[in-house]
This record gives sequence, C-alpha cells and structure tokens, in this order.
Amino acid sequence: MDISGKIIQFLQVQSGQGKNGTWKKQEFILETGDNYPKKVCIAVWGDKIDMGSFKTGDLVDVSFDVESREYNGRWYTDVKAWKMVPKNGGGGAGAPAANNANFNTMPGSFEASAAGDDDLPF
Repeated sequence: MDISGKIIQFLQVQSGQGKNGTWKKQEFILETGDNYPKKVCIAVWGDKIDMGSFKTGDLVDVSFDVESREYNGRWYTDVKAWKMVPKNGGGGAGAPAANNANFNTMPGSFEASAAGDDDLPF
C-alpha cells in the first residue's frame, strides 16, 4: 500500500531484546493532504535506522504493509514502512528501513526486503 503526506512529528527511537535478538524501531507521524486530513503513525524497523535525512515538514511517499496480531485477546495493528521517497521538491535522501535493506540506485529512497513471515495471504 502507498500513502503520501507531510511528516509532522518524529517519535523517539525504541529498542529492546526479542527472541530473535536486539530490535530497533523509529516511528513518525504522517499527515495526509486530503480534504479531511488523517494522521497516521508509521514505523520503520531495523538495526540501521537513519531517518536523519528526513525532517519535519518534508513531503514524502511511503510504501507500507499493515499487520495485526492478537495478544491476550486484544488485537494490535502495525503500519510498517518498507520504502520512503521524498516528493518532488521536498525532503532529503532516504535511509535503510531494516537489517537486510536493498538500496535502490535512485538517490533519496530506500527499500527493505520483506521477511518471510510477513507475507500476506492474498
């Protein structure tokens, strides 16, 4: 899925220990430019988080996956970015989003390879 909008806030980098080792997550808030703007919290996962090339106010196009998981009878939904590029005339260079990032030859973008367990069933 894709969404376009303006970065309005960066949240603190989070990290921790999981069953597969250390993890890091950077979240940011994107506001759409629709007639009725929506705010969406989007996460970028990985060991090499470098969102420093983007700043508040940048217009970006974000490709993402949505995933929900159940824990103790409650459902939690994540919006995980796997590609982010500045819109024409805005923003800086992109950054890798995950451990096994595939860098495009086009400057100002990043794309992470999808993990096998995140495949959608359709």
